[in-house]
Amino acid sequence: MTEDRDDILLKAFFQQAAQQQIADEGFTERVMQRLPRSEYNLRRFNRLWTAFCVAVFAVLFVVFRGWELLAVQLEVLLRTLPTYMFSINPLLLATTLFGLLFVGVGEVYLREK
Repeated sequence: MTEDRDDILLKAFFQQAAQQQIADEGFTERVMQRLPRSEYNLRRFNRLWTAFCVAVFAVLFVVFRGWELLAVQLEVLLRTLPTYMFSINPLLLATTLFGLLFVGVGEVYLREK
């Protein structure tokens, strides 16, 4: 019960404080006009994040010899397709999910702003 009362008192206090005006002679407006456009920064960050994720994925693909993993997975898929049993390489799956996670986190971050 005291938490509800405390919350009500805090909301009332901050509501009164939010209504106060501080005379700054247009300083805030001038500062806000000089700040760089956030939309441009977000697009730039999006491009940089995507390039970084692609570069990391490419490096991991080369380090773990992804082309060999893909060739083996394709061969296994083609050989087991008639029996409907698939073999999944955990390393290939982890690498793919890691790459998708990087790109996905960047996209979610940018969508929230």
